[in-house]
Amino acid sequence: MTSINYTINTKDKRKIYGIIGAVLTLMIPFFLMFFNGDNHLETDQSLCPFKMITGFPCPGCGITKSLVYFYQGDFYKSVSYHILGPFVIVFSVVSIFVLTMELITKKEYFNTVMYNKRLAYGLGFFLVGYHIVRLIFFIKNNSLDSILKESIWR
Repeated sequence: MTSINYTINTKDKRKIYGIIGAVLTLMIPFFLMFFNGDNHLETDQSLCPFKMITGFPCPGCGITKSLVYFYQGDFYKSVSYHILGPFVIVFSVVSIFVLTMELITKKEYFNTVMYNKRLAYGLGFFLVGYHIVRLIFFIKNNSLDSILKESIWR
């Protein structure tokens, strides 16, 4: 009896982890959508540790709700929770497809795009700017008392 000794290299492991992460990113909001019959996601306490401590949203706050409402077909509400929500869906689907193809063909695609420092810095600056605008509107539309109600310090 012979045994097949197959080892997975580090790059392939990272690709598999990327696929798993992208699938989870798409599936968790999909399952939350089924349990949002009474629209409780709009009023429930956020599970974001930063928001629980400070009462202020972090740069990623709203992504999950954005995906849920995108799945429900409410694009306006999806974008109102986080402008990058639909982009996360597209990025996750493309990542699953590309990483799967890379594992199958043993070739790497889009490395110049995926490891582009200019693109990373551009997205980072966009996210910082977007978050600053969100914080300004958040502070403008909420009193200190309502902000504290968003935190664990009620």
